[in-house]
Amino acid sequence: MKLLEYEAKRVFAEYGIPVPKGVVIRAPEEVAAHLPDLGDGVVLKAQVDVGGRGKAGGVLMADRATAAETARELFSREIKGVPVREILAEERLPIEHEYYVSIAVDRSSRQPVVLFADAGGVEIEKMAEEDESAVRRVVVSPLLRDIPPFLMRELLGGAPKELAPVINSLYHVFQGKDAMLAEINPLVTTARGVYAADAKLIIDDNALARQGITVNRDLSEREREAEKHGFSYVELDGTIGVIGNGAGLTMSTLDLIEFYNGRAANFLDVGGGADQERVMHAVKLVASMPGVNVIVVNLLGGITRCDEVAKGIIAAGVAPTVIVRMAGTNEEEGRRLLAECGYRMLESMDAAVKAAMEVAE
Repeated sequence: MKLLEYEAKRVFAEYGIPVPKGVVIRAPEEVAAHLPDLGDGVVLKAQVDVGGRGKAGGVLMADRATAAETARELFSREIKGVPVREILAEERLPIEHEYYVSIAVDRSSRQPVVLFADAGGVEIEKMAEEDESAVRRVVVSPLLRDIPPFLMRELLGGAPKELAPVINSLYHVFQGKDAMLAEINPLVTTARGVYAADAKLIIDDNALARQGITVNRDLSEREREAEKHGFSYVELDGTIGVIGNGAGLTMSTLDLIEFYNGRAANFLDVGGGADQERVMHAVKLVASMPGVNVIVVNLLGGITRCDEVAKGIIAAGVAPTVIVRMAGTNEEEGRRLLAECGYRMLESMDAAVKAAMEVAE
């Protein structure tokens, strides 16, 4: 469960992490009542559960005179297909420097890993790709209540030591809330102190009941469709559609696309035992995403039958190119059906992803 920014900031504040003054509004005229507390300059942030919100026009600056009209404009927008129902109106901070910090689980060591960079407000993946030394990382034993001072010094390098308590509090959030990701980007320094100017918190779905968290979301039409069919579905910002069966196989497909410098449009796991109708709905769903001109279908047939997969792909009859890699139960029949209809099939996931890259480019 990915919390919205204002929800994440409430959690951060509970753990002692300084956040800017802010208020959630649900109508443009509400912002005027809060301007005396927020100051002359405000930042209006659409509270939508999508990535790349800022680049998509979901964050706008305003002053006292333009705040209401700017809020009205933002409420009229859709950010990557999601209507804006709530806006976080915040004070505009006098930022001196921006940093990046996040905590996630390092799968290789099975321990929390803390990432830190001296430049914030940018995509950490691109930063690391351009200069690996720009992102420092330390692995922390999950048995420790705090990040040890020697690891904190290694993490910060020459950054101000005033950042250390905030990063340590973020580690407490990560532990205490059963988080999969806790991120501040940017973590900023000002003349008044250190603040989490943005906040991202993703909590393990399996821990929501224990955490006592129930969150209602405005879902996009595609997300509602995916929920109706029981798909595990996440929208991304690329152009290559991905359908797999099993989270591991689907994630491996996304990782391979990223490895070849491509960008996946989504994550869609149809689950085990998918029949013709289920596969058809999955293909149609991914094909409906804006900008998708190629779809990689990567399935291994155990209880899922390859002939049912083939029938579903054919029944979908979508415009984007569909490239198929499948193996397992009734594989020969599935291949025969797809071959008769002119679909492109490849023997390996690597070959399928490379072929999709060629189409996408």
